[in-house]
Amino acid sequence: MATTGTATVAKRKPVFVKVEQLKPGTTGHTLTVKVVDSNPVAPTTRKARPGSSMSRPSQPSRIAECLIGDETGCILFTARNEQVDIMKPGETVILRNSRIDMFKGTMRLGVDKWGRIEASSEPASFTVKEDNNLSLVEYELINVNDQ
Repeated sequence: MATTGTATVAKRKPVFVKVEQLKPGTTGHTLTVKVVDSNPVAPTTRKARPGSSMSRPSQPSRIAECLIGDETGCILFTARNEQVDIMKPGETVILRNSRIDMFKGTMRLGVDKWGRIEASSEPASFTVKEDNNLSLVEYELINVNDQ
């Protein structure tokens, strides 16, 4: 937020949402969730494109698929690089400015460079509802043509 002279603009309070309220293609979610499981994904090597500079060596990115959730449901979270270290099973984390990505027709939660993952200072008082997994619901994009 900007400051103008001596007056400061007040920051908005975050609006926390529950996992069951997540919809495909939405962004800007703030959630408090518990990590149920974390599985590292095997890194894939990319072939160098012709004409690309080889001045900096490419570092393999670390990716883990984590099952996270709250008392209303659970969803798969894609953790990248340093996010993998934070997303340990049993941890309670706060996801700020997260977004829903579609992967093979299913929803995945992610936090990009504009978002933030924070370890919560207090453990979650809820148990994760694992039988309502939003990542198991398959969506299909249908184009509607106006007549």
